[in-house]
Amino acid sequence: MTTQEPKFGFNVKSELLNGRLAMMGLAIGFLTEILTGHGILSQLGII
Repeated sequence: MTTQEPKFGFNVKSELLNGRLAMMGLAIGFLTEILTGHGILSQLGII
């Protein structure tokens, strides 16, 4: 008998996707900061 992973919530595929998207977001944030010379908070007008 095999067990199926839930389609929603914490499962291997959703956690893998979440980790990859977080890494991409961090890399894009760093690249944007390097190219513009301003941090993300100053770009958003918070600082």
